[in-house]
Amino acid sequence: MEVTTDEVLPEVNASAVTDNLDRNELVESSNAVVLAEERKIGEAENREESETPPEDDICPICFSSFTVPCRGNCGHWYCGNCILQYWNYAAVSRPCKCPMCVRLITKLSPEASLLERQEQEVKEVLDKVRRYNRLFVGGLTGFVQKVHELPFLMKRMVWHMMDTDVNNLYFHEVRIFAMFMSTLYTAAEFNFIPTGGFRIVTVFDYAAIAMILILRLVGIYRRRRLAQQVRHLAAAVIEEEPERDLREK
Repeated sequence: MEVTTDEVLPEVNASAVTDNLDRNELVESSNAVVLAEERKIGEAENREESETPPEDDICPICFSSFTVPCRGNCGHWYCGNCILQYWNYAAVSRPCKCPMCVRLITKLSPEASLLERQEQEVKEVLDKVRRYNRLFVGGLTGFVQKVHELPFLMKRMVWHMMDTDVNNLYFHEVRIFAMFMSTLYTAAEFNFIPTGGFRIVTVFDYAAIAMILILRLVGIYRRRRLAQQVRHLAAAVIEEEPERDLREK
């Protein structure tokens, strides 16, 4: 059976048209993806360069209007107090992660107009923001600042170990610190701590573990006491309500 040219040409033309359509669709879809990515990059750059929070935006932590607004290096805006309190529940020696994009916030930039305000509350928040920025500036300056702020970091670590809502007990960090202290004790040739036959490194290590457990027990006790006080206050309010209603009648 012979196939004529007239029968073959329509099929070839149809397949060529189909291929061209598919190719055009692929080009259009790839262009749309590129434009969308460029738009996202442009919005991110505009957000990072913005000196004021968006007018129709709210703090994503407290869901209220911004008070002492600060911008992270990722471009997202927060209330200064909100993002610092959020950091208080994060690791002590590391910057907090942005709740929106999970990038590390190594720098907080307050709104420019805040620098001229004289309210005490605003000044306190700005001082805390500067302290945060100095801690995570990086390099030798950041290390020196961490050493300078060591009492502050130690205080935060102690409060974290007492907080029953925080799962991190800092076993690793505290035991490293205990090892460092035992090395200093040995190098200074002190001999006033009874070791009971154990090595001084072991004594410091056991002391560190005991301190962590004691602090967690103190935290549990404080939490129970606070819960009891809340229950007593709630019971007192419930008892006062009928008496108040009778007096009003």
